[in-house]
Amino acid sequence: MTTRFAVIGLVASDLAASLAFYRRLGLVFPAGAEEQPHVEAELPGGLVLALDTEQTIRSFHPGWRPPAGGGRVSLAFRCDSPAAVDALYEELVGAGHHGELKPWDAFWGQRYATVHDPDGNGVDLFAPLPAPAE
Repeated sequence: MTTRFAVIGLVASDLAASLAFYRRLGLVFPAGAEEQPHVEAELPGGLVLALDTEQTIRSFHPGWRPPAGGGRVSLAFRCDSPAAVDALYEELVGAGHHGELKPWDAFWGQRYATVHDPDGNGVDLFAPLPAPAE
């Protein structure tokens, strides 16, 4: 039997807010997902992002508590261009999400920024920078 990585799971303290955040990043969740205890969005390559409410987790793990200090997961979304990184960062911050790291030209050749989802998980936005003219 071969094991393969298949699901990224996040626990949402406010499922509707998390769905709105990830939908702004282009993920597709089923209609009515806000009313469900567990929802999934298929990612490119066949991975799945699963969101569960805190109540769902406690239904099978009664002693579960959110990690102290906020999120412990970081996700990264590739944007079409450096300008798209800036625009998406401004859109998310303008919608009330915490901007952790404003867009900047990283030394590794990407336009890069970080925002937090509603539960404090880091979400990186990036796009390759144009190759320097020679």
